[in-house]
Amino acid sequence: MTDAALALPRLIAHRGLSARAPENTLAAVRAAHAVGVTWVELDVQLLGDGTPVIWHDAGLRRCSDRRGRLADLDLAAARRLDAGGWFGEAFRGEPMATLADMLALLDELDMGVNLELKVNRGRDPRALVEAAVPAVIAAVPSSRRLLSSFNDAALAHARVLAGPETLSLGVLVEGVGRDWRRRCEAVAACSVHADWKRLKADRAWEVSEAGYRLLCYTANDPIAFAPRWEWGVEAVISDDPTRFMP
Repeated sequence: MTDAALALPRLIAHRGLSARAPENTLAAVRAAHAVGVTWVELDVQLLGDGTPVIWHDAGLRRCSDRRGRLADLDLAAARRLDAGGWFGEAFRGEPMATLADMLALLDELDMGVNLELKVNRGRDPRALVEAAVPAVIAAVPSSRRLLSSFNDAALAHARVLAGPETLSLGVLVEGVGRDWRRRCEAVAACSVHADWKRLKADRAWEVSEAGYRLLCYTANDPIAFAPRWEWGVEAVISDDPTRFMP
């Protein structure tokens, strides 16, 4: 149910300001901060040596100068990647961010984070949670941290691991199906995160009237998105939140 301690903003930058900087990088978070966005959505998963890093894909090809699997890298190899040149020359040499790097930057900039526990095929959700969640709890105040996942096992283990610590959890869905409430109750979630294009008004009202916070991803057209605000959506995750600013 709703976590009153969570100071959720209306606008959240998807993987940082990913319309203007390489996604999931320190540069993208700095870019979001520079335009006045106070929260970012980021993905965390593990390298092969167990180091948590900010990365979305199972592979390297789309967002770096190398091919291969993230699971085959150790930290030393990850440090040699160029995670920015694919986006533009101005970002050439941008490193892959470790979770520790990113948490330090979020603290420096006083920003909030919706961190997705990204469990790609064949990866261990418990190992990810044990490597990432305590670090996030230690570094980010409860008012500006929200952990989400499509993976119920990751969410369940995060809830157990956090113990009495306040930990806001969000259930990621594509469309809000009939089982949304069961999934939320199983992990004491406070929010539902839905694909804005697949959200239906009746389901949106059902979620918000039940006391859960409703977020939508990844919307970049404020005019097309506008009716969702009236359905009880509280926050939008966007590649370029400036499009939603007055």
